[in-house]
Amino acid sequence: VQLQAFGGGLVQAGGSLRLSCAASGRIFSSAVMGWFRQAPGKEREFVSAIRWGRGSTYYADSVKGQFTVSRDSAKNTVYLQMNSLKPEDTAVYYCARGVSLGDTPADYNAWGQGTLVTVSS
Repeated sequence: VQLQAFGGGLVQAGGSLRLSCAASGRIFSSAVMGWFRQAPGKEREFVSAIRWGRGSTYYADSVKGQFTVSRDSAKNTVYLQMNSLKPEDTAVYYCARGVSLGDTPADYNAWGQGTLVTVSS
């Protein structure tokens, strides 16, 4: 499967963005789709994940109540709705596919190219 993330951009603090991750090829119901982010000089960190079949969602503590992950099976697309954005949310956001739920990059075996989110204060 190939993944393409888009929807990033420049937004003021307090604003919202919705990221999309379009997958080419079949996503099996057992798959997990995850979102990670990487800020300059920092390691890539887990943001959120969703089980493709069940739709169960998972979040890093830092984004609970602020971000919402969802998927549209018909469009083979995963979304990350980001609200109340803060300057510390600035990062390149990546979508990824894993075969089991995990919160480390090693748990995922297919990655999109990343989309930059910049939050100005």
